[in-house]
Amino acid sequence: QVQLVESGGGLVQAGGSLRLSCAASERTFSSYVMGWFRQAPGKEREGVAAISGSGGTTYYADSVKGRFTISRDNAKNTVYLQMNSLKPEDTAVYYCAVKVYSGSYYHNSQYAYWGQGTQVTVSS
Repeated sequence: QVQLVESGGGLVQAGGSLRLSCAASERTFSSYVMGWFRQAPGKEREGVAAISGSGGTTYYADSVKGRFTISRDNAKNTVYLQMNSLKPEDTAVYYCAVKVYSGSYYHNSQYAYWGQGTQVTVSS
């Protein structure tokens, strides 16, 4: 089965940065759009960013545009989320996922495989 393992979460002050990593076991990793989602306490899971298989096309939620950057290294079967200028409202569990269906890049129903999540906490 496809396995995704996120890492890089932690506690950071507002304005700081973190880089999340998601390592995939799938050898055909480069064929799939990968996405990052997050879920804050009491809120629905929301799409944060997505990247095409080649890495040539990226998508971002309005809330993170200009602050977050998604990238991938297909040779390492890894996708990254560089998070800069972090805000307390970015606090959430962050998940990476593999997109296998057509449709919105930001809707979790389009993604079939999920990592276990990594906690990001941004203090004010």
